[in-house]
Amino acid sequence: MPETLADGNVIPPDWLPDMLDRTWVFLSDYPIALSLIIVAVGLMLAVVARKFILFWGLKITSRTKTDLDEKLFHIVARVAALVIGYIALVAAIQVLALGETAEKVVIRLIMSVLILQLMRTAMQAGDVGLAILGRVRHRFSIIEERTIPLFDLILTVIIVAMGTYALLQVWNIDPTAWLASAGVIGIAVGFAARDTIANLFAGFFIIADAPYTIGDYIVLGSGERGYVVNVGIRSTRIRTRDDVEVIIPNSEMANSKIINESGGIRDRYRLRVRVGVAYGSDPGQGVHPSEAGRRGPPGGYQKSGSQGPQSRLRGLEYRFRIALLDPGPGRPRPHHA
Repeated sequence: MPETLADGNVIPPDWLPDMLDRTWVFLSDYPIALSLIIVAVGLMLAVVARKFILFWGLKITSRTKTDLDEKLFHIVARVAALVIGYIALVAAIQVLALGETAEKVVIRLIMSVLILQLMRTAMQAGDVGLAILGRVRHRFSIIEERTIPLFDLILTVIIVAMGTYALLQVWNIDPTAWLASAGVIGIAVGFAARDTIANLFAGFFIIADAPYTIGDYIVLGSGERGYVVNVGIRSTRIRTRDDVEVIIPNSEMANSKIINESGGIRDRYRLRVRVGVAYGSDPGQGVHPSEAGRRGPPGGYQKSGSQGPQSRLRGLEYRFRIALLDPGPGRPRPHHA
């Protein structure tokens, strides 16, 4: 409520310029008109602040090739306009002299709406910031395609926690009791959703440890094999040789034996070739491994000792194990068949 003197005149607020003191005292006899004027002036200042930020922000970002920085300045301009508009709205409510209880409730409702809008804007700004980091992730070793969802989740949790704390403070609610209740509820939810929580924690460790990346060909201890197409927080997706997508919970991936056939420090490809011969053929007439190595592409085979590709005879079938060096640009690369 506005402060008044003994004679009933309203005391102008400290932030008001001295030249407007008389106007404020005159309009205080008409609180509705004064409230509308405050709202109108606040909206005009919000529009001016938004246009000012956008003008200089877009002028600064006009030389960049991406539009992400422009989106970021649009978000900053929106936040500035929101804050100025809501401050004007709170000042207008105080001028109306609704009564102490009604005024507190209305102002707290307005502040709650502002906090919710700021939370939404912060999430949008976080998405833009992660998109910017995604484009310059080659400069930071910790920023990779598989870690961006993790940062997104952490950022969302921080924004929601800060917004919830601000809402509790606006309504003068002690967060201690709520934290104690949240602990009990968390224990109950943990028992009810332990599998989901296990998948989430396993997803964090998989993203941090990186036993495989997107595009790797892996073989699991349970027998599934294929190319990794997505590493999420809850599950990992692999595409088999039959073009079938298999979704495996991260808790199973964390506890399973994984053979990463795309791993290794050398840029070469391992092949297993089976060569069958007709029944009645003389095994001695088969292709000798050293001869097969000579017939291969020049510089194409990685020899093991002096024997070249290894072979074994089982019945009427030869089995060659070949390590093929990087075929280089423009040459076909071997694929798992």
